[in-house]
Order: sequence, then structure tokens, then C-alpha cells
Amino acid sequence: MKKFMFVFFLIATFGFSQTPCDGGFAGIYPCNGFGLQSQIPFTDMGATNASDSWGWVDPLDNKEYAIIGLDNGTGFIDISDPVSPVYLGKLPSATGTALARDIKTYNTYAFVVSDNNGAHGMQVFDLTRLRSVVDPPVTFTMDAHYTDFENAHNLAINEDTGFAYALRTNTYGGGIHFIDIQDPLNPVSAGGFSGVYTHDAQIVNYHGPDSDYSGREILLSFNGYDQDVWIVDVTDKTNPQAITNFTFTSSEHSHQGWLTEDHKYLIMGDEADELNFGFNTRTIIFDITDLDNPIQTFEHTGSTEATDHNGYTIGDSYYLANYAAGLRVFDISDIENGTMIETGYFDVYPTNNSAGFNGAWTAYPYFPSGNILVSALTYTDPNYTGGFFLLKDGLLGVEDFNQTDEIYLHPNPATDIVNITFSKGLLLESIEVFDVTGRRIKVESTNTVDISSFQNGLLFVRIFTDQGTITKKLIKNN
Repeated sequence: MKKFMFVFFLIATFGFSQTPCDGGFAGIYPCNGFGLQSQIPFTDMGATNASDSWGWVDPLDNKEYAIIGLDNGTGFIDISDPVSPVYLGKLPSATGTALARDIKTYNTYAFVVSDNNGAHGMQVFDLTRLRSVVDPPVTFTMDAHYTDFENAHNLAINEDTGFAYALRTNTYGGGIHFIDIQDPLNPVSAGGFSGVYTHDAQIVNYHGPDSDYSGREILLSFNGYDQDVWIVDVTDKTNPQAITNFTFTSSEHSHQGWLTEDHKYLIMGDEADELNFGFNTRTIIFDITDLDNPIQTFEHTGSTEATDHNGYTIGDSYYLANYAAGLRVFDISDIENGTMIETGYFDVYPTNNSAGFNGAWTAYPYFPSGNILVSALTYTDPNYTGGFFLLKDGLLGVEDFNQTDEIYLHPNPATDIVNITFSKGLLLESIEVFDVTGRRIKVESTNTVDISSFQNGLLFVRIFTDQGTITKKLIKNN
């Protein structure tokens, strides 16, 4: 095996500094279109493994933070300088150690659950405390503790409604446990849904083509080894209504899925089919234009044998944590015609691309900077140390467009009117604005965009010109 010289600059947090993708490698890591901004092994966070991850942008100053699930707690990393991240500290586990730890955010709070870990419940942490860390790393305490369930494999939050959904708990027969988190420090049980053994879920305020459910709060439950998916109307928490349930070809483990921004298609993965059937990475796509009658339209077969894990969409891109194959990114702009095209990757587990559970657990693509957070674990490989990886998104970032220095959004952050300025003879064709869920919320044909009606937070502005397309990040605030 060839050996590659990999020079690191040691910083206070034991992170490793920027390494571009050059000749198909960023240091020891195979890559295409993505470079390594920085890296912190889980051992440098006082842990022996890592799992899920999420991100948070401070509305006060737009600082970006990575939140990492560790086997013994939750790590917080200031990534405002992506090349020199600062490990701020850890919120210890509410009980013991466990591999599976899941985090989601709502407003300025993080919510943490853990599986196979006793009466862990749901920890609530005030993220504004990260602003005042003076001498990192520190040990944090939780700000609230919800104990109406013990364990949960996953947690999903609908930020538009202020409800959290704990998944595969010891309540509701392993189904879905609803929590009202509109007052984050005082979570309140809001009911649940049984009859499913949920592994993961996505919840949206539905705006797709099925007018029967316009404006309803819709939950998609991916039910693991039950091998199916349920669609449930959870608008009325006291009386949730199953819409339909469905399975798919060669089903083994219905793991996780995410909707396209127009709510027409569902992209999902089966976590066990590569291992049990010998497939290359398989991604399954459903037409859900009729929520009562989802139709499996096609399968995408990846270029490696690696097992797929969590995937998320932004506009016409799909970001997949592909375990041993690392981050994989796909163009899904022609999904209605059965086409997904891999456009880039960064392999955080360079040992192999085999089926199994070493490597990338989650890839979080929603930071305004265009950086991609990847959390990676070791499962059967004692010689691999995963943890935190921060990658540069060359697909949504500025580097992919040869006139990027001649396209400006101003002001940014903005309250109402945003101007897009061009030079060097570029001709505008159209502009599309997306929210962080990948939902297209505006189309414009002029270089002035009114964002006053949108909620505060991160937006993506895709700009089409006669010389190419670029996506820029925009912060909306009051």
C-alpha cells in the first residue's frame, strides 16, 4: 500500500489543519471535490467512540458549532475558524456509556437522547452557554432533564411546530413518543404513536402535491427490521392518524430517509442489504406525490460495497454518510426521470470500502459556510480512530465557479431586500432560494430578492447565469 505524508498542525484542541484534495487524496483520505478543513479524533474529546452529529448557528453572531455524539457524552466544537476548531467541552451522558447518541436542536437548545443506556431520558442543553467558555475544554451540566421515557434510539424535531419525537423508546411499544418543547426548559409529554418499532423519522409541515394533506404535520417512520415505512398525520397529537405503510424490494432494515424539497420524492436507505445480499450501496427512491399510495420508482446503485447510513437533501443535492465510503454527494435534479449522479466524495475511512459499520455515521450539510460536518465511528476496526471531520463543500461552495469572485450577495446577513451583484458580463438567468430542509421557497428572475417573509436562519441562494450555476449562503435575521 502506498504511504502518504500527512503533515498536521497541532492546535489547542488537538485538531488537524486544512488539507486540500489534490490528485484524488487529502492526505491519506481519498476524495473528489472535497478537502479536509480540520479533524479532531474522538480520543481527544475524552471518548472511545463517536456516533451522530448535528450543527447549530448562533443567531447572535452567526458563529457555527458542531455537536458530536460521543459514547460518554456530547461534545461541542466551535468551528467559526474551520481550520482551527476549538473543542469547548462535553456534556456527560445522563447515565453510562453507549454507542448510539442522537442530538437535534430547536432555537438555542440542544436535545440529546441515547440508546441501550439505562434511564437516560432526554437531556436539554442551553447552547448560548457556549458563548462564554473561557478556558476550554470544560465539563457542562444539563439545563433540563426529561424522564418520561428511558432510552431512545433517535430523536427528530419539527422546528416549525416546536415538537420533538423520541424514536424507539421504552414507551408506546417502541414507537414514537411526542414531546412539546416550545418551552425548551420545560418539555411536556404530548402523546405518542404505537404499532411501529421506529428506527428513525422525518417530520415536516407538508407542502407537497397531495392537497388532501396540505399544511398537515406529517411524520415518516422508518421501522428498522420491521422492514417498512409508515406515513402518519401527527397534526393532532392526541389522535395521530396512520395514512399508509409500505415496504420495498429486498428489504432488510428500513433505516432512514429524507424528502426532496418539493415533498414529491422520498430517498431512503436499507442499512442491512449490502451486508446480507452483497449489493453495492443501494439507495431506494419513492414517488410520494400521493401520500396514500407511495410508489417505488427506482434504485440507485453506488460505486462501492459500503453500507449506507444517514442522508439529507439540500435543493438538488443529496448528502449520504456511507460508512466505509465516507461522505458521498449526489445530484438529484433529474430524480423524476430515475437519475441520481454521484458528484463528489470524501472517504473518512481509507482502509476499505466494504460493507459494515466503520466510518461515516452522519454528514451534516446545513452550515452557512458551506462546510460539511462528518462524524465517524469505529465498529470492528481497533486501528481506526474516528470522530469529528470538517470538510469543505466544493459543490455548494464558491470554488466550483470560475467567476465566483464576481458574484456578491449584499447585505448578508439581511432583513428584507438582498441584492445580487454581477460583473464581468455575467448574465442572470434565474435565482432560487431554499431553506435548510431543502425546500425551495422562492424563485426570482431579477437580481433583487425580498426575504422579509421568511423565518430567521440559514438560506441557500442558487444563482443561475449564462456561465454556470453557484449556490451561496445567506443569513436571514430581523
